[in-house]
Amino acid sequence: MSNAQHDAVLSEAIWTTTGSSVWIKRAALVVLGIAALAIAAKIRVPMWPVPITMGTFAVLTIGAAYGPKLGLTTILGYMLIGVLGFDVFAGSSAEKFGLAYMMGGTGGYLVGYVLATIALGYFARIGWDRTALKMGAALLVGNALIYVPGLLWLNGFAESWAQTLQWGITPFLVGDALKLVLAALLVPGIWKLIGSART
Repeated sequence: MSNAQHDAVLSEAIWTTTGSSVWIKRAALVVLGIAALAIAAKIRVPMWPVPITMGTFAVLTIGAAYGPKLGLTTILGYMLIGVLGFDVFAGSSAEKFGLAYMMGGTGGYLVGYVLATIALGYFARIGWDRTALKMGAALLVGNALIYVPGLLWLNGFAESWAQTLQWGITPFLVGDALKLVLAALLVPGIWKLIGSART
């Protein structure tokens, strides 16, 4: 197995192209990724203690499937669509959107999305997406990269750190754990299906 094959991420292994077709493929993947991120952000799954959206799941899996460069391009494209005022974020709406929304309480989490996408892309590039255990570890890092800037930013809107944690992490732990388990099984599972898992 060559180095290029050995270090391939899912998007490279599933849809192989050469020459100028590579750029068409990349453009298509970016568009599909942005659409997936926008749709996932609006999916609300009933869960205790609060409903969960699938936004972080999409961010982490796209990072792993696309690799660091294409993943970064996709997440920045998603952010740009948001800046332009389109209703693509979990809490945005026709009345609350664009840069004003992004600079609100969730702004730090959006920064975290970018960091997590790059991190998951890097981990996938070194093969951590091929087994559930390593994928789970990568996802924990990615989730931390979402929460740290998210909570630091959110704290500026809260009266205390206790309130920040109550707003920004405590209600979401159960849902996030389930999403991480799903992603940790899904990505390595796809590798096994396409017969390209590392030995």
